[in-house]
Amino acid sequence: MTTKQTWVTQRRWLALAALAILSFGAHAETWPAKPVKIIVPYPPGGAVDAVTRKMAQRLTEQTSQSFFVENKAGATGTIGSQQVARSAPDGYTLLANDTTYALLPHIFRKLPFDYAQDLQPVCAYVFAPMGVVVKAESRYKTLNDLLAAARAAEDKVSYGSGGPGSTPHFASEALGIATGAHFMHVPFKGAGEATVALLGGTVDFQMASISGVIGQVQGNKLRVLAVSGDKRLPALPTVPTFAEAGVRDYGVTNFTGLWAPKGTPPDVLARIQKEVSTAMATPDMRNYAQGIGADAGYWDATAFRKEMGERTAFWGKVASKTGFEKQ
Repeated sequence: MTTKQTWVTQRRWLALAALAILSFGAHAETWPAKPVKIIVPYPPGGAVDAVTRKMAQRLTEQTSQSFFVENKAGATGTIGSQQVARSAPDGYTLLANDTTYALLPHIFRKLPFDYAQDLQPVCAYVFAPMGVVVKAESRYKTLNDLLAAARAAEDKVSYGSGGPGSTPHFASEALGIATGAHFMHVPFKGAGEATVALLGGTVDFQMASISGVIGQVQGNKLRVLAVSGDKRLPALPTVPTFAEAGVRDYGVTNFTGLWAPKGTPPDVLARIQKEVSTAMATPDMRNYAQGIGADAGYWDATAFRKEMGERTAFWGKVASKTGFEKQ
């Protein structure tokens, strides 16, 4: 090859490299160039749905592009998750979920997508403590009252959940493991039905995300005995943390997070993170989170991935100790 040919070849490679760099950066400059769909894999009205709709509204205002929620419920969130996993990795279809996602490998023998590969954590925000909730007139005035009764007689104290394998189910069993208490599990078709059963006196307590029951608590229909987290909630200043109530080895909290299909460009993911982080720093989102009994925190992809790994391992131990049989 002549010197001239070599120079021409080098120029072509340099031109291609420059084009690739410009193309790589173009995603972040143009995204979002069209409406962004966020799949919520649960029915409308739940905590994930409500928080996601609030975030979608905020992102729409920040970017001047439409962000909208589509509910795709069924099979503990796996139907909606599968839809996102099979979507184009371009940042225009995202998944919203909570800590339930970390339960999936321990609930199902086989998932319709690759749990470890097909969806990548983007960021998490709005952290809602879990709480032991009883009927307002319950005879259990403190968490210790409830735990003492459960230790004294196995299956005497009952709790309701949204069904076997749901977050409240595993969270309640985790509390029993941490305290040596034995509860009777009464499954329902959803967290809403479990709350109705609690209000009706069918069960003694419910382990619930505070954001999902804050209305009934503030309306003096339900009472919270303790909340997870390292500090009391501004919305419930008289309710102790689990540590303050004497349970120091229990820290289950819930969150809302976003996942994207594998292969989504890194610069698009970075833009999503930037917009969500900006949103969570606004008084609007901070006040919203506080109003539903939650914290307006933020995890980037690195922190989110690490936390998901730890939670997946934690729920695996709970499933093993309780003898939960995969579906």
